[in-house]
Parts: sequence; C-alpha cells; structure tokens
Amino acid sequence: MVNIVASYFFGGISGSAAADTASLGSILIPMMVDQGYDDDFSTAVTITSSCEGLLVPPSHNMVIYATTAGGISVGSLFLAGYVPGAILAISLMVGSYIISVKRNYPKGDKFSIKNLVKQLGISFWALAAVLIVVFGVVGGVFTATESAAIAVIYSLIVSVFIYKGLDWKGVWDVMGDCVNTLAIVLILISTSNVFGYCLTTLHVPDMAAHAITGVTSNPIILALLLNLILLILGCIMDMSPIILIATPILLPIATSIGIDPVQFGIIMVLNCGIGLLTPPVGAVLFIGSAVAKLPMEKVVKATLPFYLCMIITLLLITFVPAASLWLPSLFAK
Repeated sequence: MVNIVASYFFGGISGSAAADTASLGSILIPMMVDQGYDDDFSTAVTITSSCEGLLVPPSHNMVIYATTAGGISVGSLFLAGYVPGAILAISLMVGSYIISVKRNYPKGDKFSIKNLVKQLGISFWALAAVLIVVFGVVGGVFTATESAAIAVIYSLIVSVFIYKGLDWKGVWDVMGDCVNTLAIVLILISTSNVFGYCLTTLHVPDMAAHAITGVTSNPIILALLLNLILLILGCIMDMSPIILIATPILLPIATSIGIDPVQFGIIMVLNCGIGLLTPPVGAVLFIGSAVAKLPMEKVVKATLPFYLCMIITLLLITFVPAASLWLPSLFAK
C-alpha cells in the first residue's frame, strides 16, 4: 500500500510510469523482498501503480492529448486526472490487500502521525512543484508550456541548492538526456501531424467512424469497442504515438455517443497505461523486469490480478462520467 501511495505522489512529480518504475522500483522492490514479499508480487505492485502517474497531473501525456484533440483545456484535464488516479490507487490497494492476506505476507509498522509530518516536511519542496504547475494552469496564471518552464527552473534550484542531490556536472548530464528525449518526441509529433493530415485528406476518420458505428448503435457497446481498440493498440504501440494517431479517429466517435472530450482523454490515457504493462511492447513491463532481474513471463503472471483491478477502474471511468468531470466542473463554477 505504501508502494501504491508513493507512486501516486511520485507520479505528480515525474508524470511518467517508466520513470516511476525505474526510480521507485529500484528502491521499493528490494525493500519488499527483504520484508518477506515475493519478488514477482513486489514487481507487479510497482509497475501497475506506476500508471497512476499518467493520470495525476502534471502528466505530459495529457498535454499531448490536449494538443492533438484541439480546443481542450489542459487545466481541466489536469483536474480530471486526480479522482481517476485515486480510484486506480484504491483499486490496486484492495487487490494487493486481498493477495497479501491470502499469502500471509507480513504487516508493516503502525501508522505514525509524527513520522508523516516529518516526511512531509522533508518532501515539501519537491511536492511544491506539482502545486505550482497545477494551480498555475488552473488559475490562469500561466499556460501549460510556461508552467513547465517554471517547474523546471524551480526543480533545478531545489535539486542543486536545497536537497543538494545534483551538482552542475549532473545538470549538464540531465540536459543531455532531455535533448535526446525531446528529439524523439518532436520527431513523433512532426511525423504524426503528417500522418494525421493524410488520414484527414483520405477521410479515414469518417470511414473508421462509420465502420465502428455500423457494428452497433448501442452507446454502451460502442464505448466498450473504443476501449478494446485502445487496449489492442497498447499491446503493439507506445503511448505517445497512440494518442497522436488514434485521437483524431476515435474522439469524434466518443463525442457522438455522449462521452465528454475531457473524460475521453482520461479513458485514453488509462488504456495506454495498461498497454505499457502488456507484452509484446509494454515498456514499463520490460523496465520492471529489468529492475527486479526477473523473467518477463513471471512478472506478467503475477500482474494478472492487477490487470483486473485496472480494467474495473477503466470501466468505472468510462461509464461514470462524474469520476472524471466532477472536479473540473467544480473549479469551473
């Protein structure tokens, strides 16, 4: 449960399931194994809970979706992710509790308010980066792009001068890694724009919409079909390309059956998150296996119960719009 909650907060800092698994996994998986948990169970908990970071703002995948969909508020998407992220966390915690009781795993230390306050005091400066981004964007103080720049500068100051975990040589190394990552993302965006233009010119979105809606006019079945398509794409493609390519095709279908564009953004991100855990392309699954030094087959087998928890959460988000839209509507008033 600590692992799952830690992923919720860390996701608010990194916004990346891969970063969550690589960083927290290298610490928590050995700790759980030392405490008496099975290594495959520890890895399964870590990789599935890392998907919370995709939903909890400031998720860069939300920004990619907003850019691709056009005309959608990034602030609304940020707010919409909090409750679904919490639902996913609770669902995973219930699943892990049932498995832990069944396997007679050890209990941890009792909860301590004093220790909580102490740890919050230590982590305050890191968590403040999330508050700056979310409240800055939602409050209209700055745009999503400006908030990212401010958060980077703030994080740099905190890392170098407050936590002192990064020296100036490390800053240059980090900047080099950022350039490599940005190059990949920009290539994806540029080529996907060309691909999107070709799709629009050839009326592929219209033909795909007619093909899907031609199967049935039942909105419930159509919603399930959209989820199924995204889950299948998640097995064979990475997250960013799915968002960039599938959004122009599937969003019109979703809105035609009454799904709000903000709600569909959450649905798409969670579907893609599940795809990160499914072979053969599941990036987070491979990272978790590498961190834990376990065969992928063993990790997949241990993750099966948690897939069920994530699918239940996906269905709740799909068929209960308030789960995604309540918080944005509250701040809109």
